[in-house]
Amino acid sequence: MEVVNRYVATRHHIEGAPTEADFEVKEEMARWAPDSGEVLVRNLYLSIDPYQLNRMKRSSVTHLAVEGILPGQAASTLLSPSPSVKRITTYAAGEVVASACEEYKAGDKVAGVLGWEDYTLFKPSPAVVMSKVADDAAGFPLSHHINVLGTSGMTAYGGFFEVCKPVKGEKVFVSAASGSVGSLVGQFAKLAGCYVVGCAGTAAKVDLLKGKLGFDDAFNYKEEPDLKSALKRYFPDGIDIYFENVGGEMLEAALANMNPYGRVALSGVISEYTGGARRAVPDLLEVIYKRITIRGFFAYDFLSKFAEFNAVIGGWVRDGKVQVLEDVSDGLESVPSAFAALFRGQNVGKKLVKLA
Repeated sequence: MEVVNRYVATRHHIEGAPTEADFEVKEEMARWAPDSGEVLVRNLYLSIDPYQLNRMKRSSVTHLAVEGILPGQAASTLLSPSPSVKRITTYAAGEVVASACEEYKAGDKVAGVLGWEDYTLFKPSPAVVMSKVADDAAGFPLSHHINVLGTSGMTAYGGFFEVCKPVKGEKVFVSAASGSVGSLVGQFAKLAGCYVVGCAGTAAKVDLLKGKLGFDDAFNYKEEPDLKSALKRYFPDGIDIYFENVGGEMLEAALANMNPYGRVALSGVISEYTGGARRAVPDLLEVIYKRITIRGFFAYDFLSKFAEFNAVIGGWVRDGKVQVLEDVSDGLESVPSAFAALFRGQNVGKKLVKLA
């Protein structure tokens, strides 16, 4: 027995900012009856993330860093450049509809590496990033398991607490602060007793940061002709921690305002993904003499602490100490526009596509 499976594919390699015309929705027939050990999942929520653009390029440096570091499927399907035009894998949540594996039963909810498609067939193994999730047992919607209780939460929590190691009273700057990761980092920093300033690209986002999310201050970087001077105003005594999501001039400006022994968690550099902006050229003498630590990382670096993170973050969400932002589009056909919107700065919080 087979079922029609729609999936989103790239029409060609993408070298600049993505547009809707770069993608198409295609169809194939998928097996409804899995072979021994296989599991068929009907995808319900798809994660839409900027880093996926790096897999759509003809070439990328990402493959240099992931080999042997991440679990096999995460390395080969989430981060390494795609050798040919094809469908895109992503972190997603869904429901098992057919299983030939004792570990999974029909009706189980799962979150892990699936695809921009209606159905995904996978075979559990140590290399497959997949986990069963409670069906609203803790009062959390399924979408949270690929957001605050998934890779976004793991990136924010691991990057801030494990990489930055905050101390109460320290001064924290978060770029792209209204995004899926930045919006969580700022709230985590406040819970850690830090002073937090974020930047975003619209007045409405700035108001959101200072209002609903509780940042101490925030500014619209598009209104600042000189980012170094702007950060000097907001941090007259310097920055201790910078959580980086943007790159380019933003990174240069933050480093120029860092205090001695400052820490930079390099989560993403969205301004550099499309090639439309110049890459950061930091003052390395400043890094040396200030003893600044700059560390890049992946969410998957913290897989061993996933349960620990989720217990803490889940408690904060349940107690109302952390607000969850989700920007949800409907239908598989909306994936191309949802993805392109990330690079136009149109999303607020985690960008998701709901399939059913």
